[in-house]
Amino acid sequence: MSDKPTLLFVSTRFLFPVDSGGKIRTTQVLRGLTGGKFRVVLVSPASARLVAEHGEYLARVCDRFEWWPEPARGPLFELTRLRHLPDPLPVPVRTDCHPGAVEKIATLLAEQPAVAVYDFAHAAVLADFPLPVPSVMFTHNVEAEIFRRHRDVATNPIKKAIWANQFRKMQRFERDSLRRFDVVVAVADRDSEQFARDYGVGGSHIIPTGVDLDFFSYHAPERDHEIVFCGSMDWMANQTGIEYYMNEIWPLIAAEEPDTKMTVVGRSPPERMVNAASQKGLNWTFTGFVDDVRDYMSGAAVSVIPLTVGGGTRLKAYEAMSAGNPIVSTSIGIEGLPVVPEQHYLNADTPNEFAAAVVRLIRDRELRVRIAQAARQHVEENFSYTVAAESFEQACERAISRFETHQVA
Repeated sequence: MSDKPTLLFVSTRFLFPVDSGGKIRTTQVLRGLTGGKFRVVLVSPASARLVAEHGEYLARVCDRFEWWPEPARGPLFELTRLRHLPDPLPVPVRTDCHPGAVEKIATLLAEQPAVAVYDFAHAAVLADFPLPVPSVMFTHNVEAEIFRRHRDVATNPIKKAIWANQFRKMQRFERDSLRRFDVVVAVADRDSEQFARDYGVGGSHIIPTGVDLDFFSYHAPERDHEIVFCGSMDWMANQTGIEYYMNEIWPLIAAEEPDTKMTVVGRSPPERMVNAASQKGLNWTFTGFVDDVRDYMSGAAVSVIPLTVGGGTRLKAYEAMSAGNPIVSTSIGIEGLPVVPEQHYLNADTPNEFAAAVVRLIRDRELRVRIAQAARQHVEENFSYTVAAESFEQACERAISRFETHQVA
C-alpha cells in the first residue's frame, strides 16, 4: 500500500478505447497524475471483459481501478433515452444515474480519500452532497452553453422547443452542482468567466490543455487535395457541423478544386449522413472508429473545424496543430484558444469564407507549411500533458485546503 494520499477519480464512462475528445483529455490528465503526489483510484462503469481487454491501458492511468456494472445500451438508445424528457434532470444527466454507481462510490468514499474528483458536470448526479471529503469538479465545457447553441441553430420548431427545455434544465443542474464542490476546474478562460457570470462560481482553477507531442509528431502538409476532420461522430455538435459543411461549404470547394477528397475520422457516423454523401456522389470517406487517427491526419493539406455549436478546449485543434495540419475553423470551432488567425490557422464564419480559405490552402503550399510550422511551435512552447497534470494536482491541493478551512470554521 502506498503512503501517498489517495485521489478518487469518478468517471461516468469507461475511458477505453480513447475515442473522443473528453476521453483524450481525461486520460492525459490521469496519465500525468499517475506516479505523482497522489495514489490514483479510478472508478467508472465497466465489465469484466472490458477490464481484461484494457487492463494494460488502465495501469497507465491509475494505481487501482474499481467499477460498477456498465448499463446495457442497445442500438435504439438515442431514441429510448427520450423517455426521460419529462424528468427534472436533463436527459444526458438522467441517463448517467445508476444505483450501482452510487453504491460503489459511497464504498470508496468511506475509505476517506484525500480528495474526490468528478469528471464532467454530468458526474455530479452521482455525488451525495455534502461530500465527506474535499472535492473537485473537472469540467470540460459549459454544458448548458452547448444546449443553448443547439436551441439557437435548430430550425424545426419541435426540436427547438426540446433544446430550449433541455437548456433550462442543464443550466439549473450545472449551476446548482458546481456550487457544491470545493474547487471547479475549467479548461478555458472563457468557461471560467461564464461560470462566474452565470452561476456565481468564482475562482475556477484553469488548467492548460495537454497534448502528447510525441504521439502527434509533426508531418508537413504535403497531400495537396486531402482534407480531414477528426471528431466523434456520435456527438451532436460534430454532426451539426459536418452537415453544415457538407451542404453549404463542400459544393463551393468541389467547384473550385474537383479533385479534393474529404475524410471524416470518428466513431459512429450517422447512417443518414453517410448515405447523403454517397447519394450526392461526394468524394467523401467516413472511417468510423479507427485505432490510430494519425494514419489519416499525417500530411493532410487541411484540417477543417466547421462547428456551429460546441464548447470546451477544442482538443481536435491542438492535435491538428501538433500533427502539422493547417486548420480552417469557424470562430466557435477555435473559440477560447490563444491562437492568432493567419498565423496559427485561418478563420472563416460563412460558407463562402470557409470554402475560400480551404481552396487557398490547397493551392498555396508555402502558406500551408508556414501555418503548420507556426502552429506546431506554438503547441510545443505552451502545451503538454505533464504541465496540465501538474496544474491539476495544484487544484486538488487547493480543494483539500478549502475543505479543511471550512471544517475548522
